[in-house]
Amino acid sequence: MPIIGAGLSHKTAPVEVRERLSINEEKLPEALERLSTYDTIAEAVILSTCNRTEIYVVATDLEKGKEQIVNFLSVYHEVPENTFSDCLYFLNERKTVHHLFRVVSSLDSMVVGEAQILGQVKQSYMIAYENGNTGTILNRLFRHALECGKKVRSDTAIGEMPVSVSYAAVQLAKTVFESLEKRPVMVIGAGKMSELTIKHLVSNGASPILVTNRTFKRAKELAEKFCGIAIPFEEKFEKMSEADIVISSTGAPSYIITRDDALNVMRARRFKPIFFIDIAVPRDVEPGIGEIENVFLYDIDDLKAVVDESLRERKQEAEKGEEIVREEVEKFMSWLGSLDVVPTIKELREKMESIREMELSKALSRLSKLDDREKEVVKALASGIINKVLHTPIVKLKEKANEKDVYECVDTIRHLFELDK
Repeated sequence: MPIIGAGLSHKTAPVEVRERLSINEEKLPEALERLSTYDTIAEAVILSTCNRTEIYVVATDLEKGKEQIVNFLSVYHEVPENTFSDCLYFLNERKTVHHLFRVVSSLDSMVVGEAQILGQVKQSYMIAYENGNTGTILNRLFRHALECGKKVRSDTAIGEMPVSVSYAAVQLAKTVFESLEKRPVMVIGAGKMSELTIKHLVSNGASPILVTNRTFKRAKELAEKFCGIAIPFEEKFEKMSEADIVISSTGAPSYIITRDDALNVMRARRFKPIFFIDIAVPRDVEPGIGEIENVFLYDIDDLKAVVDESLRERKQEAEKGEEIVREEVEKFMSWLGSLDVVPTIKELREKMESIREMELSKALSRLSKLDDREKEVVKALASGIINKVLHTPIVKLKEKANEKDVYECVDTIRHLFELDK
């Protein structure tokens, strides 16, 4: 029974298509139940994130399985097949395994090296497992994939370099301060870039968050998102002396923080270190303030330079990750190949024959007085016992060859007789 991978992602489908086929986590059990009612679907896992919706199944029939996946997506979401069929990809068995291992290792992500995907895949698999939608094949596949993802993250530095301006700002802040824990932050401006930077700072323990904006209402809205404090724009310099980190991202046509402003702030701080992040274009912060003692200033070009360098380094680490994935795929495919009925029957016979020869040799060495005819009788007896013992398991395996639980039976046989040792 083949493994089939199908789906669409940020590489093949625009967001308006992806959102129509998205499945919320709480609805995954119901969706899996619906998918499992199709007669060719023996095992199934559904992975649905903002960037992809993918279905992994073990099917009794390759072509029919593909048709039923498309039908499921159409019927479940109540959308015509032609609205998404051009964006849908199907992968053969080896490519499905390779693709999943790359997905879990964040090598297929929009931002290569991002950490969330490993947890998302694990959660999707656990939902399918706990609902009884997985079996021998997908259990082994997803557990191996998750181990591969962990290995890529531990054996490479793929997730350690910043890949966004906002994240780079936080990484640079860490070079100024030992820890961002309990570091007060002032944000000037309330746009998207400021919000993203605040998210990274808060996730690193920075607090409290002071937000100021020419429109006080907008400052208040952004502050409330992070349990912060809104500051009237005209009071910004008075409160700035309380902040260790200042992020400025406004649409002002000229500097809103001059060298004299910064000098006054530093006097009020008794020249304790302060970190300015100027994300605005045109710049909000006069460049000369970087010459003041214990003032650290980075503008958008500094941050982009960090991002570009990080992307180059991350690409090199991704190549290491790809090599790990290739090695792990080979290991899985080797295991999967061992689950075919014919090779298992052959290996079972070979193991039993090896045991027969070994035990027969021991017995005949103790029965040295037997003549040739008697030895042949003993040999025939040993062969007869082996054939009788093997007959029923082999017949049952052949009968199971085209049934849904064949891999479970084969895996059990291989485990009981230790064929993989």
